[in-house]
Amino acid sequence: MKKRVLVFPCGSVPGIDINFALRDCLRIELFGGSSVADHGSFVYKNYIGDIPNINEECFIERFNQIIEYYKINFIIPTHDTVALFLMENQTLLNAIVVCSEVETTRICRHKALIYETFKGYDFNPIVYNNINTIDTYPVFLKPNMGQGGRNSYVAHDFEELNFYMHRSKDLIICEYLPGDEITIDCFTDKNSKLRYFSPRIRQQTFNGISSKSHILEKDEELLNIVRQINDKLSFRGYWFIQLKKDTNGNFKLLEISTRVAGTACLSRNLDVNFPYLAVLDFSNEEIDITPNNYSIEIDRTLISRYKIGIEYDRVYIDFDDTLVFNNSMYNKFMFMFIYQCLNNNKEIILITKHEKDIYMTLQELKIDKNIFKEIIHITNNDYKYKYLSQEKPCIFIDNSYVERKHVRENLDIPSFDLNNIECLIDWRG
Repeated sequence: MKKRVLVFPCGSVPGIDINFALRDCLRIELFGGSSVADHGSFVYKNYIGDIPNINEECFIERFNQIIEYYKINFIIPTHDTVALFLMENQTLLNAIVVCSEVETTRICRHKALIYETFKGYDFNPIVYNNINTIDTYPVFLKPNMGQGGRNSYVAHDFEELNFYMHRSKDLIICEYLPGDEITIDCFTDKNSKLRYFSPRIRQQTFNGISSKSHILEKDEELLNIVRQINDKLSFRGYWFIQLKKDTNGNFKLLEISTRVAGTACLSRNLDVNFPYLAVLDFSNEEIDITPNNYSIEIDRTLISRYKIGIEYDRVYIDFDDTLVFNNSMYNKFMFMFIYQCLNNNKEIILITKHEKDIYMTLQELKIDKNIFKEIIHITNNDYKYKYLSQEKPCIFIDNSYVERKHVRENLDIPSFDLNNIECLIDWRG
């Protein structure tokens, strides 16, 4: 029987990455849920909207109703505050929260508790509890419960420090760390054994998430830090830490989190699937972690996903310079769309002015003719709109503007060029 997993909230970067980590796992049926309309509805086939905010009095009751209705077995929280709330209320919930134990999650949510817990450890940064004791500037200020570097400041002197401290009452004052910043993704099993750690450099960040990163070599200094943290706290499943080098080149602790990191997909692409491993571990199954051994880096940019207000059961599609370029190169994106259509039982009709025998060309290019419900081969001086039937709702795809214009003007059928096929791709899974 498949394990039913609810990712909540599902529209964040970690939530989207978890979708791609779990959507094709044969043993999992994936659900995404959010309290506000977000990007999750564009990628989760099983999307649950309008979940109450965790601060609402009705949350537990309503959340349990959702859990029972969809028969959810496991909940994966993607935000630190949500993770802590769910762990604090685990006994009231009718599904297992995939997260470290509650006291560890509480400590990791508050930087003041983190630094107090690791007071005296070499990797713990200097924390100033009294502004009058600061004798070295600059200093770094960050919120006790923040994440991703938001609302953090560098104060170069007492006047700047005083300004920021009056601006926010929840700031922690730490030594300034000018060196490289890294994240270490970790996995600890049900027996509290550290099974995996993977350091990566945070070369660029966008909204607190690494937008450019690559895997680093593991060394004894990093392993020693991870082991000490793992021995001190009670982790289970995925977790991560962030470190930054001080003026002497030594790594100091920035934060710890018990959720999946925003760029843990780097490890997933080494075949270390943290969300899936965690679900197996919380199912009390034995896990094995044997990553690939190759260099890998990530560079993120914004990606666009669309919802389009048309329904269609048939697709008319051109061949030359649409499906195939120069009779030799496949349009990968177009084939992605074609197989999406076949998955959804939509007819594909090839309509072409190909100069050669189209069946022979398909055979030479190893394209199965049975992909197409029908193949319409017309002469070069003819117009395609004449051969389109409207007995079923349909769309038309062709790189020729003239052909698209004729189809729109004569038949009022939605017509697409290659550059706007992306709005037809369904990313939900």
